[in-house]
Amino acid sequence: MVRKLIACLLLAGFALSGCEREAPHPPAVPDPHSHANPEQVRVSHVHMDLDVDFDRQVLDGWARLDLNWVDRRASRLVLDTRDLEIHRVEFKSGEDWLETEFTLAEAEQHLGSALTIELTGQPDTVRVHYTTSPDASGLQWLTPEQTAGGEHPFLFSQGQPTHARSYVPLQDAPQVRITYSAVLRPPQGLFAVMSAENDPHAERDGRFLFNMPEAVPPYLIALAVGDLYFEPISDRVGVYAEPRYLEAAVEEFAVTQRMLEKAEARFGDYDWGRYDLLVLPPSFPYGGMENPRVSFVTPTIIAGDESLVSLISHELVHSWAGNLVNNAAWRDLWLNEGVTVYMEYRNMEDVYDRERADMQSVIGYQGLLAALDSLPPERQILAVDLSGRPADDVFTLIPYQKGRLFITEIEERFGRERTDDFLRRYFERFAFQAITTEHFREFLLENLIKGNEDIMSPERVHEWIYEPGMPEGYPVPRSTAFERVDEMSERWLADEIGISDIRRDDWHALQWVYFLNNLPDELSRARLDALDEAFDLTHSANYEVAAAWLEIAIRNRYEPAMERVREFLLEVGRMKFLRPLYAALVETDRELAEAIYLEARAGYHPLGRDTVERLLDED
Repeated sequence: MVRKLIACLLLAGFALSGCEREAPHPPAVPDPHSHANPEQVRVSHVHMDLDVDFDRQVLDGWARLDLNWVDRRASRLVLDTRDLEIHRVEFKSGEDWLETEFTLAEAEQHLGSALTIELTGQPDTVRVHYTTSPDASGLQWLTPEQTAGGEHPFLFSQGQPTHARSYVPLQDAPQVRITYSAVLRPPQGLFAVMSAENDPHAERDGRFLFNMPEAVPPYLIALAVGDLYFEPISDRVGVYAEPRYLEAAVEEFAVTQRMLEKAEARFGDYDWGRYDLLVLPPSFPYGGMENPRVSFVTPTIIAGDESLVSLISHELVHSWAGNLVNNAAWRDLWLNEGVTVYMEYRNMEDVYDRERADMQSVIGYQGLLAALDSLPPERQILAVDLSGRPADDVFTLIPYQKGRLFITEIEERFGRERTDDFLRRYFERFAFQAITTEHFREFLLENLIKGNEDIMSPERVHEWIYEPGMPEGYPVPRSTAFERVDEMSERWLADEIGISDIRRDDWHALQWVYFLNNLPDELSRARLDALDEAFDLTHSANYEVAAAWLEIAIRNRYEPAMERVREFLLEVGRMKFLRPLYAALVETDRELAEAIYLEARAGYHPLGRDTVERLLDED
């Protein structure tokens, strides 16, 4: 609450009315990924009343939208939809709901269908009655057999970047921050969770109520329904999961409370009430999604040794970079992800140590180098031009890792104390707002660069943001822990030491990932056998280690691991793993890739299916 009031006070010229809920909206910016017309009328609140129908695999009901008219001459509201069946549209007139005319346009590639609602008298509220499609791009419906428990179905959503429009008709543009509320009606016995205020003790009576009092971008409207249970970690943090994962997740994620405390100490108050985690089925296409109040995460980070919990740190600090202050359009994604990755590594250092953070940093940097090698220059720019491209194309390592190194250079030039102070003031200034790259640049120039041009020039800032590639002299991450791995690897490959000289317990899991990622593309059968016999990599319980090893196995046609490749791809739908493994299969055995995908397809999220099908369609 304090941060919200500060944000309002900092915005000279805006009234304080309503500041307890959200900061005033800046002028609308062009968005090539939305049909909406926020420059004329803005949706301020959405209330959903939806039946969760597992038999038909649809959400069925209505959404009520509260409107703020910006242009007093406007007479229509344009919403984003994708594969929605619109039954009727009404507007509120006094105490009555009156039907009004609407047009649902033909679907456009990457955008879906514009829903244009004709309105007279600029009413405050409209209500859209609709049904989603079983093939909604933002929903995955799992049969009982596809869940951990095997007895109950499961539903979860993924709204980022432009998939919320497939389950709610709204202005699906990140610049339109809204509050929301909902009634979900799943089958009795199942439990529903949303990115809102949740009651972990709610009755499983087929009716769940939700409220999100803080304004969020539409892509953060999220829901899940399944055989879910809750266990607290602290009075502020807890875990929702299917019974199979719950105990292990609570133990693995116990460090989350400490992460939260360290993040608050460094970046300012956490403004979202609780911070809970929802463990989804392994078909979830991402590692995690920063849905406010309850981050959605993959079970593939439950390794038993906290070696993969940096993902929790990443989703947590999104509560500041991405949720508190978010990108106004998808060209500005680096404001979410680059700042978050920088904060994630700082948080990991605070919670663990510098060595752990440095290892994460180097692995991320190596991914960036690979991305720079594979992407054309126009896609290596932080403020990337996405005109004519799907918003999903922004999700490369450029906004994540190049953006992170931009903030790292600011730290190296100005020092950690001044950088931390700058970030705290940045979050206070733009709290609960969507901003552009240009807003960030102006704030940086005014609050840190001005008067210190000898430390960092405006031209250097411009080069980072608007030029492809990496600026000359950028900070290169290093890790002494990985230098030790490099030495051992080189000596083993040169036959100066044997496999027994590499002791499993001497290395952190991240060192194993680094070791495997940096082995030569081609390895002899004898070396592969030696590695697998000594460390049983084919059956590693750590998904990151397993994926790195299985990619090596595929590229070297290592037959003893190929059944595990099949099992892995049938079990896991995380795109981080699907991309490299299927790419390797396509290169070495396209027929096998197609056979595995045919078997696995039904268990993948629509985004995962699209990822694999793009690879299979390549010549």
